[in-house]
Amino acid sequence: MRWTRRGRSANLEDRRGRRVSRGGSVGCGTLLILIALSVVFKQDFLSLLGPAIVNNSGGGATVTETDLRSSPEEEELVDFMSFVLDDLQATWRQQLGSQYQDARMVIFREAVQSACGVTGSATGPFYCPGDAKVYLDLSFFSELHRRFGAPGDFAQAYVIAHELGHHVQNLLGIERQVRQLQSGNPGARNELSVRMELQADCFAGVWGHSTAQRGILERGDLEEGLGAASAIGDDRIQRQTQGRVVPDAFTHGSSAQRVEWFKRGLMSGDPDQCDTFTQ
Repeated sequence: MRWTRRGRSANLEDRRGRRVSRGGSVGCGTLLILIALSVVFKQDFLSLLGPAIVNNSGGGATVTETDLRSSPEEEELVDFMSFVLDDLQATWRQQLGSQYQDARMVIFREAVQSACGVTGSATGPFYCPGDAKVYLDLSFFSELHRRFGAPGDFAQAYVIAHELGHHVQNLLGIERQVRQLQSGNPGARNELSVRMELQADCFAGVWGHSTAQRGILERGDLEEGLGAASAIGDDRIQRQTQGRVVPDAFTHGSSAQRVEWFKRGLMSGDPDQCDTFTQ
């Protein structure tokens, strides 16, 4: 992709310097006691807790601030992600007008706490409708290349665009409607999940169409995006992990389905062509 550094996005939240672990957190009562002791004895009793430990009573997680260690290559990747995030949101503002509200993207390492709970890197990138944020561990892009055989910067951009697609669904009320349908019909939970994921792929394609129109794409970029869509199809992942394919257990769609709907968005550039629920 042809991209330029524009400074870090105001919607990019860098949590790579935070270590999140479940349990073992310090309660408010303990903190108040230590603060009181510090005042009375004029000594820093809070230092007994270690560096910057915070208790989140909702998730029961401990967050510890650590020194951020990075590399020039990683920082360049963060700059690229920042560019993609801002470009995506500018595109959706044009598509939806005042109905669009910016999402935030959180980058982290190993584990992260969101409004959806504490989640580890193994889950992969995800969108949490509770706080309207996309969460992504940069190590996933290495997995996308090495494990799934989908290298390239547009493959990485496709992943971000897919998660922003879920944000669009949230803004349009689609996410809420799907959850209600799943609650009322548990037997259709997986099928509805697949349809929602495929629509997010199509929305990612809508942005891809915009980048092609504006001359941002380079030779081979479309192949990278389509390769990523194919690489993370449920059938391919199931075959890799368990040696067999179980269509009833699909949650994101087959490789062929994901490519088909990503292509539909790429070709049309029209979100109205992304109705996976009636087609």
